[in-house]
Amino acid sequence: MRDVSVTERPEVLYFEDHIPGSVYTFGSILVDEKAIVDFASQYDPQIFHTDPDAAKKSSFGGIVASGWHTAALAMRLLVDHRLSHVANLGSPGLDELRFLKPVHPGDELRVRLTILEVRPSESKADRGVVKSFVEVLNQSGEVVASWKGINIVQRKNTG
Repeated sequence: MRDVSVTERPEVLYFEDHIPGSVYTFGSILVDEKAIVDFASQYDPQIFHTDPDAAKKSSFGGIVASGWHTAALAMRLLVDHRLSHVANLGSPGLDELRFLKPVHPGDELRVRLTILEVRPSESKADRGVVKSFVEVLNQSGEVVASWKGINIVQRKNTG
């Protein structure tokens, strides 16, 4: 496995620049209680996400972020630190999404991305498929969420 600092990346990463086994760690984003409540109020209005008093009586013992909020925060880090520098043509989806540990107000999240597989497209010569494993870590290094992502990435010199 090769651990790569984000400062090593070229301006644009094409399909050929993705090396299986490479590991990229980046980001940090602070999780705010108001943002947890605001997100959950709109998209996942369960009491342990929206009501601080009721959340104290839940199995979490207080407000926790929706897993969907955690995934959205991680997506922001992925775009800011990785995908905005990739010749990315989109994603057909992801697999094995897991919410592994609760995310609390004040937690600081970062992302670790491991390139699992790269293969040229069988139907379009100008692109390839990059599969990666995304882990969302808290300030203690615990994995709080993970998934396997799939991206379609443009090949070099194909326009």
